[in-house]
Amino acid sequence: MDFSQDPQMQTMIDNLPEKTGKSLSEWFEVLSAASLEKHGQMVSHLKNEYGITHGFANTIVLLFRQKLAGGPEEGDDLIEKQYEKKPELKTLYDVLIKAVRQFGDDVELAPKKAYVSLRRSKQFAIIQPSTKTRIDLGLNLKDIQASGALIEGDKWSGMCSHRIELSSADDITREVLDWLREAYAQA
Repeated sequence: MDFSQDPQMQTMIDNLPEKTGKSLSEWFEVLSAASLEKHGQMVSHLKNEYGITHGFANTIVLLFRQKLAGGPEEGDDLIEKQYEKKPELKTLYDVLIKAVRQFGDDVELAPKKAYVSLRRSKQFAIIQPSTKTRIDLGLNLKDIQASGALIEGDKWSGMCSHRIELSSADDITREVLDWLREAYAQA
């Protein structure tokens, strides 16, 4: 299972240094040095020797074992799979990514199995090929009323306040790009 697709998991990873005193890579070094084989042994080792909570210990071990097994698929592979049966939608994705790259060099793409998360200091948008003929652009917008193509109230990954349905390049209007830029600015 690819645990990287869970935003709660990402929050736990981000909080590791503050809550446990070490980053994920440092915990991986600890587990490598311990030379333990079983999941329960590794969790107990982290809890007993380092005093971290069960939740953090279990998360570290899950990710460590995933890494040992070859890790999750790489980002480009995930994007390729999203569009392999929907190649006409890949053009829409490319147009959106090109626009976002012009907002600033601090945009991070975080591909997941079913969508690509766009982040700055926090996640501000999601691009998801939802059907064979439509991409949904999820946006995290505060204090913005729905209007036109902007649909309010949808939640993806627990964060998107709005959604825009895109079926053709003509749907990526100046207004859509302005909403995307506003989500970026609010992040």
